[in-house]
Amino acid sequence: EKAEMAEISNLEMKKGSLEEVIKGADVFIGVSSPGTVTKEMVRTMAKDAIIFAMANPTPEIMPDEAKQGGAAIIGTGRSDYPNQINNVLAFPGIFRGALDVRAKKITMKMQIAAAKGIASLIPDDQLTPTNIIPDVFQDGVAKVVATAVENASE
Repeated sequence: EKAEMAEISNLEMKKGSLEEVIKGADVFIGVSSPGTVTKEMVRTMAKDAIIFAMANPTPEIMPDEAKQGGAAIIGTGRSDYPNQINNVLAFPGIFRGALDVRAKKITMKMQIAAAKGIASLIPDDQLTPTNIIPDVFQDGVAKVVATAVENASE
């Protein structure tokens, strides 16, 4: 998966340390370890950078530090900050939808439909840098995802 992700996300074939390759980047998606990104590194990214620091419980960079570094949108796995990205948003609905249609496997089409279902829960007029994804306790998340998965089943 790492090689495939590098092929589609590193089109300039950058090499070096994270500090070197993050320069000018629009987005950082961290699924690594705590403290690997600094606010100084964020300052070298593109204007209005997006940071998804997902290491848990301590992310690659704390949201307040990412904001100080100039990030416009910040997501984390932590429930004590806005934009918590958590698998509980997807899995109950994915499983419900798959079970309802007796799917033999979860396809990429179903996963993309689930993601689009989650994204649809924030109306355009409510979309802000601190409100890009529904809260894990928002009513109806699982139902919307289940319906999207059912509609995408093969």
